[in-house]
Amino acid sequence: MLRISKKMMFALEAVVDIAVHGGPDPVQAREITARQGIPQRYLEQVMQRLVRAGILRGVRGPRGGYRLARERRRITVGEIARVVYTLEADDGPEHPSTSEIGQKVVAPLWRTVQDETMSRLDAITLEDLYQQARACSVAAAKSEPMDFTI
Repeated sequence: MLRISKKMMFALEAVVDIAVHGGPDPVQAREITARQGIPQRYLEQVMQRLVRAGILRGVRGPRGGYRLARERRRITVGEIARVVYTLEADDGPEHPSTSEIGQKVVAPLWRTVQDETMSRLDAITLEDLYQQARACSVAAAKSEPMDFTI
C-alpha cells in the first residue's frame, strides 16, 4: 500500500492549520507545533521550502510567523506535494532498478501511477481542505472584529 511520508503529512497539516487559523496576524510556528504536534525540526525545514515555493509568506519580527502567499483556492495539494518530494529527494537518492524488467516494465508503471496521483492532487485545493476542516468542526471559529464604539 502506498504511504504518505511524515514530511508530507506535516506539510499538509501545517498549511491547513495556517488556512484555518490565519487572520490579521501571521500564524507562528510554535502555535502550529502546539496544535498539530509537529516536531519543530521538521516544521521549520518544510516551512522554509514552502515560502521559497511561493505557497507561504514568512513574516519576520516578534509577532512574525507564516501566512498563505495566495488565496486558498489558488494553492493545490499537488504544489505542496512537489515541494515536499523535492525536499525528500534532497535527503537521499532514489534507487533506480538496473534490471531490464525494472527499467522497461516496473519503472514506467510507477511513473504512470505517480502522474495519475499528482494529477489528482493538483485537482484538490487548499480551499477544499479548509472547507472539509470546517465541516468536521476542526476550523477555528472566526470571530467578527469587536466594535468598541459607543
